[in-house]
Amino acid sequence: MRTEDLRSTPARLTATAAAKLPRLFLLTVGLVYILAGLFYRDPWKTDDVTSLATMLTALSGQEHAWLLPQVGQLAQAQDGPLVTWVGAFFIWALRPLLELFFNPLNAAIIASRIPNILWFAILTSSLWYGTYLLGRRAEAQPLALPFGGEPSERDYGRMLADAALLLIVATVGIIWRMHETSEVPAVIAFQALAFYAVARMLDHPVSGAITLGAAVGAAFLARGWLGGLPLMLAALIVFIPRGPLADARKWLVVSALIAASLILLWWIPARAFGPYWTTSWLIWTRHAFDWPGSRAWLNIVRDLPWFLWPTWPLALLALWRWRGWFAAPHILIPLSFSLAALAVLMASSDPFEPEYSTLAVPCAVLAAFALPTLRRGVINTLDWFAVMCFSLTAATVWLGWIALQTGWPVQISANIARQTRGFDIHVAWPATAIALLGTLAWIALVRWRLRSHPAGLWRGTALSAGGLLTTWLLLATLWMPALDYVRSYRDVSASLARALARAQHPGECIRTQGLGRGQRASFLVFNRIELSFDGDCPLLLQQLDMHDPEAIETSRPGYEILWEGRRGPDRHEMFRLVRVRPAP
Repeated sequence: MRTEDLRSTPARLTATAAAKLPRLFLLTVGLVYILAGLFYRDPWKTDDVTSLATMLTALSGQEHAWLLPQVGQLAQAQDGPLVTWVGAFFIWALRPLLELFFNPLNAAIIASRIPNILWFAILTSSLWYGTYLLGRRAEAQPLALPFGGEPSERDYGRMLADAALLLIVATVGIIWRMHETSEVPAVIAFQALAFYAVARMLDHPVSGAITLGAAVGAAFLARGWLGGLPLMLAALIVFIPRGPLADARKWLVVSALIAASLILLWWIPARAFGPYWTTSWLIWTRHAFDWPGSRAWLNIVRDLPWFLWPTWPLALLALWRWRGWFAAPHILIPLSFSLAALAVLMASSDPFEPEYSTLAVPCAVLAAFALPTLRRGVINTLDWFAVMCFSLTAATVWLGWIALQTGWPVQISANIARQTRGFDIHVAWPATAIALLGTLAWIALVRWRLRSHPAGLWRGTALSAGGLLTTWLLLATLWMPALDYVRSYRDVSASLARALARAQHPGECIRTQGLGRGQRASFLVFNRIELSFDGDCPLLLQQLDMHDPEAIETSRPGYEILWEGRRGPDRHEMFRLVRVRPAP
């Protein structure tokens, strides 16, 4: 690239600003991020418990459940099989060892979450190395200073990679998703792997193309077209324009062959052994793509900005500051992934967090490349904003916990009591000690920023990541018992199991009415309650709204109510088990 082009770069940075971030800090941030809130809790309703149910069903020996994800007898046709395969393998391999310390159910729950550590490792390593490869390139380098003092290519690339990693950790919307047993952490990880593969194709097209094909195929196996299509579109967008990647375009054939092979190795036997499942999968996929309605657009406008905070403002700023460099790989590649993810999101009939999460990786990369273009005053403002914002959120979490334990402040305590009705309030001292240590670590980080005035450009991202991590740690320690009580179906499932033990005759099946997917999965996971689709089953399990007239009605001809139950804090949802007697 010509010297005059390099001089027009918007990046301005000195060698001291690219100072190396301590590796111990990065390692600590990563470990605390993924381990906090991952274990010692129940699987919660929705995707978290549903994926665990597919793993346990696969291990139960049910026909074709290894090949086709199922929740008991219910086809889980909206997901691919990869997460089920990986999770079931870890349960099979680790449960015998874990059962030495935990009961069988808790051992299975713990083992099923080990893959989240794997997905997080793929995400962080791919994001770091991909950003590093782009940051070392000549197009991304900062303006050469008149008397020297600019960072070396290696130091500059490392600084940008560190910032991108901290920014993905600081992304608000994905922190819970990275801790649930579902396909979302895997899809985010494979998107980061695809980003790294494209960046690697600049210098090593063969290995990059192989990695890209594996990432696309794995993303498809994790979530079907909603998982694989954003990566396919991104690859096409990246390689369409003429530029540094033009010579590597021919290797896309290798990527396509690898991805297609991985997909067909599953699809062909799936189609042969489970035509009903694959037909349901095709129907669900067809309905998943549609023009969003007005309500969906309102949800996008309301939810997406907070989900991608704090990376999206910096990502937009990067596009503005680097507006003359859209053909340069360090902007072209993450921009292509962003446009592809946005296109799929806007073509989804009901987009929500799984679709939003595909924007997290490219936004973090773009945000990292915005940092060298910022003036010192703007960076200091962002630092102060992070300090005030996360100090306030940490204080709010502590205040709420104090109100829960002591009843003061009265109004806050009353609001919390309404949401946790029936919860046995207690202090978990080990968790409280960890929360105190996390709070002290945040105070130390803020004190370090105020007293030492570090020159490293990563200081703001370190504050954002540390602040969000502190808030998450407090929620995962102080509030986990209450959150578990509010969101888990363990107690309701146990109560239903006891009622069935009394009322169910040998050989009787149970059909359902209005039962949600997460509730069905919860009953299967916690007490192995198998629910049937046979319309002639004498036992009927209903899920009702407390305000529905049918829920209030307690006597109907031919119906004998055997059990009623609900979660204590839920003011709407109720379950009813009835015996349906044939008409005379």
